[in-house]
Amino acid sequence: MNDFTIRAMRPNEISLAIDWAAAEGWNPGLADDACFASVDPEGFLIGELDGAPVATVSCVNYDARFAFLGFYIVRADLRGKGYGMRIWNAAIAHAGARVIGLDGVVAQQDNYKKSGFQLAYANIRYGGMVTAPDASRAGVVALSGVPMEAIEADDATVFPAPRPAFLRAWIGAPGHAGCAVMRDGGLKGWGVIRPCRKGFKIGPLVADDRASAEVVLSALIAEVGGGEIFLDVPGINREAIALAESFGLAPVFETARMYTGPIPPLRLERVFGVTSFELG
Repeated sequence: MNDFTIRAMRPNEISLAIDWAAAEGWNPGLADDACFASVDPEGFLIGELDGAPVATVSCVNYDARFAFLGFYIVRADLRGKGYGMRIWNAAIAHAGARVIGLDGVVAQQDNYKKSGFQLAYANIRYGGMVTAPDASRAGVVALSGVPMEAIEADDATVFPAPRPAFLRAWIGAPGHAGCAVMRDGGLKGWGVIRPCRKGFKIGPLVADDRASAEVVLSALIAEVGGGEIFLDVPGINREAIALAESFGLAPVFETARMYTGPIPPLRLERVFGVTSFELG
């Protein structure tokens, strides 16, 4: 244990956490590392034993009040030896007095509770093969053509902290495609689809109502020509679940969204697709 050290990852090392997440079956996106680094480069930690990586975690500070924890992984052959708890404590320390959120595996809820996390709701991943819809795209525009201030203002209704740098990186990343629905001069729905190790993930998917969400979802699937699609939805949004099921998607697994304290009120009825289990 004396030879175990923890440090911030260099930008080119974040891909290691992505690779380990893929090995755990979390199916990260192909451009996730660069997008995630845009938020808080110092928030990605690596634990090394005699210079070899044995543990990872991220705890990205979005602003002075909110952080999000993810990529908590210890190499399988070294679990149960205390390395995980040490890098966990380092991540918590990086957040300082901020409220921390996470999407944890359901089986670990009790352990997270011991660290001060409380369950808010479940997020459910839906997945399946989807044929590209042959639907009207009236009113659909490229998300890149929507003013960033409009996207940031809309995102503020569904996420606990401002994340302008992340949104810019996420929308503009190679392989990512974004669509939006505009009505009466306002943004009614928007979303991003990205290629992953397996298929495509859609997130965020934010809309005023199910009809607008369906238009955006259809447009995003059409952007990639269909295929294997994954959509993470808040379990408390029944309309989002119904939308996922209407596209033939079925539950794959679920996570526990937990927080260490109060967050600003969020309009979860507008969240039809969570951005990322790793960064919220």
